[in-house]
Order: sequence, then C-alpha cells, then structure tokens
Amino acid sequence: MTIFANHPTLPHMVTMNISLPTQMKSWVEERSDGAEFANSSDYVRHLIRRDQERRAAIAELQALVTEGLDSGDAGPVDFNAFRAEMRAKHGL
Repeated sequence: MTIFANHPTLPHMVTMNISLPTQMKSWVEERSDGAEFANSSDYVRHLIRRDQERRAAIAELQALVTEGLDSGDAGPVDFNAFRAEMRAKHGL
C-alpha cells in the first residue's frame, strides 16, 4: 500500500510506502471510503495521532503516579472532613 501524504495544506509531508496484508489493506480502504476520512493517508495519520495522544496520556499518568509514590507515605485521612470539603467545593 502506498500512502501519499503530499498534500498542499499539510506542510513538510513526505511519501511513505508500507506493506499490509490483504485484510488490513481492505480495512484501511473501507475506513477511508466514508465521510470521515478523505483517503487512506488521512486514516493512517489519524491512527498515528491517536497513538501519539495515547502515549502522551500514559506518560503523564506515569509521571503523576511516580510523583505520588515519591511524595512519601500518606497520613491519616478524616473521611468525613474530606467529604464535607468536597461537597462544599463542588456545591453538593
């Protein structure tokens, strides 16, 4: 399958050739025949963007988990006070 990504409104585009099994090629063609994607290049770019966003979200979550772990042991929590604070904060 050839992905033609030389589009006048998308700067710095290059062409990339990829090989797909017949079933995958058919899938890409089906997805790019609809109103959502103009062609197979648009569909592949969409998939790549989704993968990039997913990886960025995972990295952000991992950073937050690491920050939490590095912050030390949690102290005792007064659940009733926490619940009252959240209700007041969110108008519940």
